[in-house]
Amino acid sequence: MTDIPGAVPPILAVDGELPTGAWAYEYKWDGYRCCLRAAPDGTTRLTSRNGNDLTATYPELAGVPPAAFGGLATVLDGEIVALDAAGRPDFGLLQRRHQRRPGTGRPAAPAVTYFAFDLLLRGPDTHLRAPYAERRAALSRFAAAAEPAAGGRLAVPPHYTGPGIGPRDLLGIAEQHGLEGLLAKRLDSPYQPGRRSRLWIKRPLVSTQEAVLGGWQPGGGRRSGTVGSLLLGAHDAKGHLRYIGHVGSGFTAATLADLLRLLTPLARATSPFDGPVPREHARTARWTEPRLVGEVAFRAWTRDLRLRQPSWRGLRPDRSPESVTLPGPPPGNDR
Repeated sequence: MTDIPGAVPPILAVDGELPTGAWAYEYKWDGYRCCLRAAPDGTTRLTSRNGNDLTATYPELAGVPPAAFGGLATVLDGEIVALDAAGRPDFGLLQRRHQRRPGTGRPAAPAVTYFAFDLLLRGPDTHLRAPYAERRAALSRFAAAAEPAAGGRLAVPPHYTGPGIGPRDLLGIAEQHGLEGLLAKRLDSPYQPGRRSRLWIKRPLVSTQEAVLGGWQPGGGRRSGTVGSLLLGAHDAKGHLRYIGHVGSGFTAATLADLLRLLTPLARATSPFDGPVPREHARTARWTEPRLVGEVAFRAWTRDLRLRQPSWRGLRPDRSPESVTLPGPPPGNDR
């Protein structure tokens, strides 16, 4: 039996202002967080943030040549990313891997790359307690041999620690090139599996929110016969699913068709939300079991924790509905 190492739950960053000093900086890659595990014989498994097996969805990553791992058991933390023609991460392209081609029942298949940003195990050596600086050095040594053998399926993106460039400069570069934002990681920080830690701080350039799909409204006009908007929710501190708004923009025709296919079998007679939904949205709603998770970009939160000007980004099969929560205290940014 192939001896594949166990999956490691990912450390999670907190939102905040970017610190200076003994920190490293990495760009945020707009993809799916993933733990890549390889056995000594090169057999590979991919595990999502919420523990789902993604191996069959991304066979090109599961098929990284065994030579890339050098005969040693390996566990990596990283991101599955789809790149556009300019070499920039494109979350929309990645979404196509979970949509069906009309008439074929097969997922669309833009190419993806695994961006590894942490090395957690290599052979007999676990690196979880080692400081970030040591883990990054070990990752660089691994990458020197692995990247040429991987045929473009595996890459190690750069990190920055030198005095010549600061976090504000890097954030400006990220904005200029359409990247998601920046991550700061303390140089002396160990890896903390499954924890949200202030040892990793994220500064996104776009406000996003995960949301549970609790229903939809039928479309009109050119959207007649399909989805017009989605009704969104998130869990409060007591675990109740609260309505946070609806989204009707950001969809392609293929996305709408795929959503209708997924939502139809989840139909239910009553609202899944704990608490009221505005009458104008509830009146024509088609309620669904709250099993699907999506992501929206938005401008701000209102004082009653509703999303302002949300736009659909895509489904998040790597998230569980239970993990989708409201922000902390109302941010008071409804101007």
